[in-house]
Amino acid sequence: MIEAVPDAAATSAAADVFRIALGVEYKGSRYRGFQRQRDGVPSIQLSLENALSKVAGGHPVVLSCAGRTDALVHACAQVVHFDTPVDRSMHAWVMGANMNLPGDISVTWAKQMPKSFDARFSAMARRYRYVIYNDQIRPAHLAEEVTWNHRPLDVARMREAAKVFVGTHDFSAFRARQCQAKSPIKTIHHLELLENGRLIVIDVRANAFLHHMVRNFAGVLMTIGAGERPVEWAREVLESRVRRTGGVTAHPYGLYLVQVDYPEQFQLPERYLGPHFLSGLPDVRNYTS
Repeated sequence: MIEAVPDAAATSAAADVFRIALGVEYKGSRYRGFQRQRDGVPSIQLSLENALSKVAGGHPVVLSCAGRTDALVHACAQVVHFDTPVDRSMHAWVMGANMNLPGDISVTWAKQMPKSFDARFSAMARRYRYVIYNDQIRPAHLAEEVTWNHRPLDVARMREAAKVFVGTHDFSAFRARQCQAKSPIKTIHHLELLENGRLIVIDVRANAFLHHMVRNFAGVLMTIGAGERPVEWAREVLESRVRRTGGVTAHPYGLYLVQVDYPEQFQLPERYLGPHFLSGLPDVRNYTS
């Protein structure tokens, strides 16, 4: 039986500190990732914290996020939280932040939460979409929002190969050298390939992801789709547990964090499944958990 969550306003006000969760979307093309950088280069986190601090009347804001996306990677549904003694309406947090953010970052919603909520540690699963533009000619539009692949890709072969990744496995062969995860064992709940015109979308949901894991999936699947490797190669790479067997890591431009799942008790707002130019695609909901 799930215990009821205490009223967020009551629990926060009692301690004179409010915990606020935000939904955030951004184009990551000019950032070195979500996380604040030591050398002061632009980051999503620093931009958000600076904007929110202005809304808070100069009080510093420090964010925690659901997933620290890498350099050049985008998000449609990043979730962050922060604690503040400043009382503002949820509308004020959203609109005030957006007034002070660059045009490639937007806050989409705000909600006051109980102290038991944590954007990172309360998350049950994360979902990404990797968008491939498959055409002989490089795209002039959305060039930093999709990954261009000039080789004709056989989506049926890619779908067949992707089946081997679903379930709980040791994904060491899809893990970047600099990955800091404690374990390479993760559970893939679904990995589907969708088509929309010349766009091929790899839609994958898991309990957690390793560094570069989705981009390495994409690299293997595109190699198979191009006919450069057999379908069986996907299993060979997985079972090798060695990164160098997996080929090239795909470009980050096509990668989007599109959904973070939390226990129903937190009742976070929901928006369409992004990115916005693919919002008409059907949702894949063959979840096992």
